[in-house]
Amino acid sequence: MSFDFRNWDIHNGDSHPFNAERPRPDNGTARPDPARYYSREFWDAEWERVFTKTWLLAGVECDIPDEGDWLRFDIGTESFVVARQGDDSVRAFYNVCPHRGSQVALDDFGSADNFTCPFHSWKFGLDGKNISVTDAETFHPNVLCHGTDMKQVRCETIAGLIFISMNDNVMPLADYLGEVAEHLALYDIGKMHVVQHKRSDWAANWKGGVDAFYEIYHLHSVHPQTQAVMDDRTQIDLFPNGMSRQFVPFAQPSPRFPDQETVNAGIKMMLADAGIDPETFTGTAQESRAAIQQAKRERSVSYNLGYEKFSDTQLSDSTIYGLFPNIQIGCHPEAVFIHRFMPHPTDPEQFTYETIILFKPEDIPGYNVPAWMGLSEDADPTGMIRPNIVHTPLGEPPELGEVLDQDSELLPIVQKGARSRGFAGPLWSEQEARLRHFHVELDRYINGEK
Repeated sequence: MSFDFRNWDIHNGDSHPFNAERPRPDNGTARPDPARYYSREFWDAEWERVFTKTWLLAGVECDIPDEGDWLRFDIGTESFVVARQGDDSVRAFYNVCPHRGSQVALDDFGSADNFTCPFHSWKFGLDGKNISVTDAETFHPNVLCHGTDMKQVRCETIAGLIFISMNDNVMPLADYLGEVAEHLALYDIGKMHVVQHKRSDWAANWKGGVDAFYEIYHLHSVHPQTQAVMDDRTQIDLFPNGMSRQFVPFAQPSPRFPDQETVNAGIKMMLADAGIDPETFTGTAQESRAAIQQAKRERSVSYNLGYEKFSDTQLSDSTIYGLFPNIQIGCHPEAVFIHRFMPHPTDPEQFTYETIILFKPEDIPGYNVPAWMGLSEDADPTGMIRPNIVHTPLGEPPELGEVLDQDSELLPIVQKGARSRGFAGPLWSEQEARLRHFHVELDRYINGEK
């Protein structure tokens, strides 16, 4: 294989503009210092130069559909409250009372006419403006002149997703996401509902999480069971500002897998997701992917789902996006799977892995959340009730399904190796181009270029 290898030809059927490869930037061949995975100094620089300067995914619009609905977003050492306003806009504030610094929003979600500080009962409107100061007459007027409102942060929404930024001068969100914003808009995430939300603490640096999920080069080794149902040949596209895309073909075996014909249990599961009876399907494993694409086209026509805006690849596969700095979103017409890699507030060798499954319910036979997403058996896919956030602490199995649990076991091993004096930094292949793209963008912020 030559060093200039880029992508495999993974698409079948007619060509589609959505699938076209994008020009790839030259990200060099440098080997970064592995201290970025454990150094406290590097962690501090990331917080001050990356997380406080970029757009961060704070939540999804379906969690605050009505006036007065709010959600809390915590990252690093900061906490924010995001609220739906009377004019249907969304605003965000530091989750802190200006009086003595108490947090104001204590739950994950809520709905109210105003916010009340639990310490001294100062009240604030949904717009963060102070409504009342308890015993205001006991304050010297010059003290209150310093400001009694909650401090606002930049907040913008796109494609049903809510982003905040601590940087008042950050570029507009649409410019930051670029072409990726247009792609995400195709999936109508704003019409979906959260059907599962989990957090688990992992013994690794947050970038180790990003690295693991930004490539499928490791599937054959760490997740050999996936080889029967996923093709680990892939297409990678890199966009400005550290954004990326990767196509992961489903419902056909990897070329590494010895049996290329048998429709195995995993493929049968994916056929059923598309409304195909797997017991009467007469094709082979190599024909199942195209059959799923055709079945979803027919379903769309029958139920007016509007799938004509999607390429065939989007109908059968997972179209994955990396949103700099710490987000990955796996997109399907029926559901999306959001990953957040949240840095630990004090320890660079821990992070919180967060997953959110959003689903657009339809009254259609066989129409479900894609089985690969690992929706819990007790989950309510109707979206009528917002599920609680399940948080698994460090040292306990995250119970995210076989594949993700395997990742949780491996990453602490990788983290330990990063500290070895025998490891001089990662050597990335072209299959790991998204990793290099991410780290090059990260270094631009660290080095003050952005």
